[in-house]
Amino acid sequence: MSASQAGAAAPVKSAMRTLDVIEFVVAHPQGVIAQEIAAALGIPVSSLSYLLATLAEREYLARQGRRYLPGPGLERLRAPVSSLSLEERVAPLVRALRSELNETSSFMIRAGWDAEALVTEASDQALRYAIDPGTREPLHGLAGGLVLLAGMSEAELADYFARSEREQLTPKTRVAEADLRADIAEIRQNGFCTARERATLGICGVAVPVRLGDRQIGVFSVAVPAVRFDPALEQRIRLLLQRSADAIREA
Repeated sequence: MSASQAGAAAPVKSAMRTLDVIEFVVAHPQGVIAQEIAAALGIPVSSLSYLLATLAEREYLARQGRRYLPGPGLERLRAPVSSLSLEERVAPLVRALRSELNETSSFMIRAGWDAEALVTEASDQALRYAIDPGTREPLHGLAGGLVLLAGMSEAELADYFARSEREQLTPKTRVAEADLRADIAEIRQNGFCTARERATLGICGVAVPVRLGDRQIGVFSVAVPAVRFDPALEQRIRLLLQRSADAIREA
């Protein structure tokens, strides 16, 4: 075997350690404490505590008192895609967006005249936009909301413009039907939306539709402070958002 082949086949220590922990806990369904795992696997307790916390947060392990047991996340790994909820299917993609960009990333669905954040991962940068899961914002202000509007039928849009109350959220918010219809036409043509400070001053957003067949099921979006939002970043965000949307459609 060549040196390059040997290097390619070498295991990744952090990945091996993670799998070792999971397999050890699964082999002890009565539960084990951190010190037992550390002693059995030769992992420093200081390193193990962070790993256990991460695995518990992602539900691959469950914690009862001081003991760790197999968690429900392991069952999800065995489940067919068709049995997963929409939230479970999009969550890994939202996490990947946030990891690659370190900007707040979300998957949103339409809830009446609002966009609801179904899954969201916040940037860890000091200057960031944060939104909690379940938060609702008016469709006309967010990039994601405008993409959701663009996915509505003409009958739904007529109802929306007749019945919705569209607040002027910032000086840059567009509320007139003619302006929003122009936005909708552009989104339908281009396949994405960029909204600059329409919902919150100092925050820009980019969003793309997520479709299954002919049906729009939601949007992936990224929110960025305006001071970091340059053309190069906008282009990168668009490419990554489209990659995520394609992954859902292909699955």
